[in-house]
Amino acid sequence: MSRRWLAPLLAAGALSLIPAQATTAPTLTLTQQAQRAEVIVRATLGALKTVKDGDVTYQVYPLDVAEVIAGDPATLPQFEGKPALFVLQGTQDLPALTPKQEVIALLYARRLDSPLVGFSQGWYPVQGGKVTAGDAESPITDPAALRDAIRKARGAQ
Repeated sequence: MSRRWLAPLLAAGALSLIPAQATTAPTLTLTQQAQRAEVIVRATLGALKTVKDGDVTYQVYPLDVAEVIAGDPATLPQFEGKPALFVLQGTQDLPALTPKQEVIALLYARRLDSPLVGFSQGWYPVQGGKVTAGDAESPITDPAALRDAIRKARGAQ
């Protein structure tokens, strides 16, 4: 074997020893999440269903929409006549999705691994009438204040 082939072979071998790393979404501010979202709703999750679409399996959560903050929930994937979250089965690092959970959700309007803006960041559970949003300098705990902050961030959108 000639020497000019030895260096590329050694480099390829060394690179194959480096473990692959998972892709992670960059951290988005609330303003960035609001601007990227196509649909923003306050809703309650329905019962989990499993749906196969060809070779792909989704976990589906129908949404009982209580308030539309932005966009049109009719543009979301539909399940049994309701807007729904379609989450690719086996997707990791998502927030807990629990039937009967009330949330403010910032969503993409198409089927993806995760429909949540920022992969998992656009998800604000309402627990005991409170949410956890914003940052340490300006936390948001009132769902109405979060709605107002989202609308302000979207501006004329």
